[in-house]
Amino acid sequence: MKLLAIDTATENCSAALLMDERLLERECECTRGHAERILPLIDALLAEAGVTLAALDAIAFGRGPGAFTGVRLAASVTQGLAFGARLGVVAISDLQALAQRGLGLQPRFDRIVVCNDARMGEAYCAGYERRDERAEPLGPERVGTADTLADTCAGLGGVAGIGRGFAAYPQLAERLGVTVPPGWERLLPRAREIAQLAVPAVRQGRLLAPELALPSYVRNEVARPSSA
Repeated sequence: MKLLAIDTATENCSAALLMDERLLERECECTRGHAERILPLIDALLAEAGVTLAALDAIAFGRGPGAFTGVRLAASVTQGLAFGARLGVVAISDLQALAQRGLGLQPRFDRIVVCNDARMGEAYCAGYERRDERAEPLGPERVGTADTLADTCAGLGGVAGIGRGFAAYPQLAERLGVTVPPGWERLLPRAREIAQLAVPAVRQGRLLAPELALPSYVRNEVARPSSA
């Protein structure tokens, strides 16, 4: 299997190339400039592997939620590359990708709550459990303040928390009843886990047409008007 995965939904701009059992990856953390970085990352991976886009089986991307511009960028780059190479695509949740990263770091955890910073005083939140070594959702992805998430996401049964939402809103861990392992409050989604999660869909032929590579925002407002 030859699978390219990209993600630009958060500060971590990353790309990964899965070649059967071999995985190559490139990433850089930056607050802006993802549009200038993602294509060179992809080109470097393809050059290292000695393959072309047309030789791939599919392209997977982080469909969000995350920064609105970053989520749109990943979707548009995926569409353009997939159209040009006549490839199908797989859309993977960035929250699920981060949950997969956490479960890979700690095999003894069977449940995990992801909390990513959504800015504007809110966080994206979702719970996942380990099934056949995959992070599978326990419920819908949500966005809200610490107070609203405590009401809607409490009881997920997560034994661990992961994501920068816990750094931005420290009270969330206690409100959600999770323990955040040291350093996990700084972790972000990566293309590596997006590729891993996309493998079953590629093997089973469950691919989307390029035009259906669409972002998922969860929150549908970019900014709130000033109250002044």
